[in-house]
Amino acid sequence: MGMTVIEKILAAHSGRDQVTPGDIVDVMIDARIARDFGGANVVKHLEENQLSIDDTARTFFTFDCNPTGSDQKYAANQHRCRMYAKKEGIKVYDIDKGIGTHILMEEGLSYPGSTAVSTDSHANILGAVGAFGQGMGDKDIAVAWHKGATWFKVPSSVKIVLEGTLGPLLTAKDIALNLLEIFGASTLLGSAIEMDGEVVDKLSLDQRITIASMATEMGAIIILFRPNKEVIRYCESRTRKKVEPVLADEDAAYKEVYHVDVSEFECRISLPGKPHDTSVLPVEKVWIDSAFIGSCTNGRIEDLRAAAAVLKGRHVAEGVVLKIVPATDRVWLRCLEEGLIEVFKGSGALVSNAGCAGCAAGQVGQNGPGEITVSTGNRNFPGKQGQGEVYLASPAIVAASAVAGFITSSDSIPKVQEKREFEGYIEQSSKEQKDIHSASATTRPHEIEGRAWYIPMENIDTDMIFHNRHLSITDIAEMGQYTFGNLAGYEDFAKKVKPGDIVITGKNFGSGSSRQQAVDCFISLGVQCVLSESFGAIYERNAINAAFPIVSSGQIASLELEDGDVIRLNFETGVIHNVSKKIQLESAPFSDVQMEIYQNNGLF
Repeated sequence: MGMTVIEKILAAHSGRDQVTPGDIVDVMIDARIARDFGGANVVKHLEENQLSIDDTARTFFTFDCNPTGSDQKYAANQHRCRMYAKKEGIKVYDIDKGIGTHILMEEGLSYPGSTAVSTDSHANILGAVGAFGQGMGDKDIAVAWHKGATWFKVPSSVKIVLEGTLGPLLTAKDIALNLLEIFGASTLLGSAIEMDGEVVDKLSLDQRITIASMATEMGAIIILFRPNKEVIRYCESRTRKKVEPVLADEDAAYKEVYHVDVSEFECRISLPGKPHDTSVLPVEKVWIDSAFIGSCTNGRIEDLRAAAAVLKGRHVAEGVVLKIVPATDRVWLRCLEEGLIEVFKGSGALVSNAGCAGCAAGQVGQNGPGEITVSTGNRNFPGKQGQGEVYLASPAIVAASAVAGFITSSDSIPKVQEKREFEGYIEQSSKEQKDIHSASATTRPHEIEGRAWYIPMENIDTDMIFHNRHLSITDIAEMGQYTFGNLAGYEDFAKKVKPGDIVITGKNFGSGSSRQQAVDCFISLGVQCVLSESFGAIYERNAINAAFPIVSSGQIASLELEDGDVIRLNFETGVIHNVSKKIQLESAPFSDVQMEIYQNNGLF
């Protein structure tokens, strides 16, 4: 039986001739990255556990979350990383360089067939060049720095074949949003996607990056593109060596093969709260307060050229703030050379230095309570880009909307600026949380029993579990008080939960960012386990590595759960028992790796 692209890459990096979906392998990592917000925790793990660095030539820091240095805690974390880097001889791509995953491609550190991990849930963007990239929590990255490898479960592969002809106004972002409309956030959960077809062959590297960067929002492990000649030439110019793409075997086995006609695609935006909740333009008039162009999804030179084409000779609408952040310093300088910076400044835009921007708290792009933003980012979960509402769109739509003052396309900008009536803003106040529960040491039983906290919701992302404004916290004892603080209806969860409780939810629990805190906050509160229909891939790893029990079952509905029911779970047999209702079902038991780490009380 032949292998898919992901299977070939993982086999080649684990010393095996063959791997199949479900295999757990130790994967050698070519590039090992820690960012500024996760880097301090990586250093903490290495120092506390007295771990050495396997290969400093493959080990890097990238400071892209807060390159403006505008937050004291980020500044402290960056300084700690710099000091550690000096001591160990580790390369730092500092605040003047840009987004780490893009730096990997620019510096030739990631190329077709290579592997990379980062404390960035969008490290799978490297699928744009046919490389394996994966976002992981700080424990995983610390081990990768020490061992040079980390365990990984081989995912199933699906193939999406794009057919037909793309409309003249449609962009790569529209392709991504149309795919999200088709597949949602969990249809392809945990899968490695291979993109194929004549439409794909014609896509530029920048276009591939846009689509690949939204694999996380689709719940996928990665979206892998077969490198075309342009991508090969680019990678060879960056690596200064011959590059050979990894191609699937003709007899490779796929879980599913989807044929999608792009001729039916339409210009779309994502509505606030869910990237996969999309709508076709035009929409009912939505006035905006701010606009953002940038992020790892749309901060490339092609994206900024598209924005400049709309903005040239025009000015941002009165009362609208337009923020533009190139993905890397190379892109920024290219904008300067081509006169795009002059266009942006002439339109009234704020242009920042390169970096992640709005997705990361503390940098350009955040919005305030009641603020309406249209953004080129990949994520618009509540609170992710600030306290207001965020719509997602392509660079051309964002630029056009900034000029018009409301969400619209470039061919529908009114010739005369429309007057907007002042509507005022609603102040949003957060509840003060006083109870802080310390994590307590527990034994490692195969069977547990506890009170059910039943939350029948799907796609609970990590920003809902543990908001990004608390990411600088490194003490687990402080984390519990913020658990579900951004999940509507459960803001007081931390006050009501009791040690020993079991949280039960719907599909795709823990989607989104790679933050370890979204696991550790439950440990802080003494929650025994999370039972869900399925988990986000990075969250699943983080929980296993922290020895925090998680169990998945697609039959949770059969338990007829209510809050307060007594639930018993056996990790060795997979049996789940609603003791209160006398209903029992079977699920998958812990894997050998999960049980070993659980009994070891953690990855370390």
